[in-house]
Amino acid sequence: MALHNDIGHLGEDAACAYLVRHGYRIIDRNWRLGNIEIDIIAENKEYIVFVEVKTRTTMYADTTPEEYVDEHKRRFMTIAGNAYVKHNRINKNLRFDICGILWNKLTCEAEDIRYYEDAFRPKLRTVNANSYNGQWSWHRRNRRNG
Repeated sequence: MALHNDIGHLGEDAACAYLVRHGYRIIDRNWRLGNIEIDIIAENKEYIVFVEVKTRTTMYADTTPEEYVDEHKRRFMTIAGNAYVKHNRINKNLRFDICGILWNKLTCEAEDIRYYEDAFRPKLRTVNANSYNGQWSWHRRNRRNG
């Protein structure tokens, strides 16, 4: 496995440990919908949380790891989150979080963990177990009308 994949898995382990320390239960890791993946799915009493973890060993041009979660990635997280909720018939509040981790390769430890609760809101009207047939259908339907 490539070094960047190893660093990514170590970052996800650190993010899971962070979530558990803060009262979350890890439901799933690396949940896939086709080629779309959600790094961590966790829950607490109030929320189901979809977490994108970005781990870097250095900051490039003063860009923090979490800044690499762009609009494209957010859209795919929303699609996957919607599918997960519908498939598992979840009727709980949803949240999309981002965790940025700066990893020290020499000490093999997280140097800095930045966790952003409710980092973004999906652009769909609703994302829950009662949603229309998923974002793909919603997206196609609106494209035809526009």
